[in-house]
Amino acid sequence: MSGISKERMQKAREQEKAISKDDYAKVKALAGMVKMPRSFLFKTPDEYGMEGWSDISIPSDDGTPLEAWYIPAKGGESDKLVIFNHALPMCRAGYPGHMGEPWSNFVEPVEIDFVIQYKHLTDAGYNVLTYDFRNHGTSGAANNGVCGIGQWEWRDCVGVKKFVDAHPRLSKMKVALFSQCLGGISQYAAITKRPDLFENVLCMCSPLVPNMSSVFERFSEMQGISQYQELIDLEVMKLGGFPAADMSGALWAPNIKLPVLMWQVLKDAIINNPDDALHTFDRLGSTDKELYWIEGTTKRFEDGYNWFGRQPEKALAFLDRYMKA
Repeated sequence: MSGISKERMQKAREQEKAISKDDYAKVKALAGMVKMPRSFLFKTPDEYGMEGWSDISIPSDDGTPLEAWYIPAKGGESDKLVIFNHALPMCRAGYPGHMGEPWSNFVEPVEIDFVIQYKHLTDAGYNVLTYDFRNHGTSGAANNGVCGIGQWEWRDCVGVKKFVDAHPRLSKMKVALFSQCLGGISQYAAITKRPDLFENVLCMCSPLVPNMSSVFERFSEMQGISQYQELIDLEVMKLGGFPAADMSGALWAPNIKLPVLMWQVLKDAIINNPDDALHTFDRLGSTDKELYWIEGTTKRFEDGYNWFGRQPEKALAFLDRYMKA
């Protein structure tokens, strides 16, 4: 974690004095991305007839209660477990952008369905453990409700893995990770900080992992305030968060040595820069890694986060290669 430099802080202070009232309101709204309304559990595994699932509560490494579902494989619990974590500003059910405000106001007013993704995994013989990060879904509040984009949420990844390792049945299972966006950055940080906990993980699906500098640059460009990156950092920090450079998948990527399948939207309208994904992918420490580009769309939410739900074959084949060998 680098923090904000003295030079950037000075520039932010100068921007703060010179910016118009209307532009300052846009800057503050953009910084508020780290403190968004919670998504809610708009569906459960019952929606797709999954049987034997249960609600559980898992303590994060700092004690924050994390609400979770455990869903056994179709036909009965197997010896293979996928730990699934979600993106910002979602929850374990997905994203209710199709259900009106306030969720429909953010990016794309569409449904993102993670529950159908659990159905694909359980049908393929995988048990699933999925949970809400702190300040998301029904999990506990922490850090004044601010999302650290990995800087705090890594503790949630650690807490869940400790739970698995201490469990009489789960601890005996083969383990894979499905870590996307916020969940990917957090997972990379957790592996960096506690590599011992993840030595037995066989592989990781890592969809849509971003670097927040690119996200803020793109959103600010769309609103005509791209010259205020330093001030955006300052406003995020005033909320209790971190500068964009510290909320980054690429920051932790060199410490990821396990096999990785990453997918990204090539012409992602939110990132608008394929080099952002390539930078993170290239920095992954794994020698066994693949980046799959989703083409023919610009929609990160509609077509990126739903890709596995609609086209599960490639990711399932990747998991099978390492989990069913």
